Amino acid sequence: MWPDKPLDFVILPNDADGLHYGLFENGQLVSVISLFIKGDHAQFRKFATDTAYQGKGYGSQLLEFLIDTAKGLDIKELTCDARVTAIRFYKKFGMRTDSEIFQKSGKDYVRMSLRI
Repeated sequence: MWPDKPLDFVILPNDADGLHYGLFENGQLVSVISLFIKGDHAQFRKFATDTAYQGKGYGSQLLEFLIDTAKGLDIKELTCDARVTAIRFYKKFGMRTDSEIFQKSGKDYVRMSLRI
């Protein structure tokens, strides 16, 4: 997700509070996502697929798993800060854009959400 940054760049102060998931192919970690829950709302962050494995459906499988997991945890709304380049991807899962474009770390993002 941030190959030009050190590992510390992606560490969040509340990482210990999150649920962290990975998808493996032949023992190789190919996609990751983290879920942070607050009441009946949750935000997923750190969603990335190794560039060598992109376009093969791994990210879609992992996001579907996360949405199903959120349903099982009685989450009512799932949100993310999506890179503008990924809006179309998230819309395939029924997510809607909830904000104007904003920047984080030099990248353009929008807030997206899904009512569950």
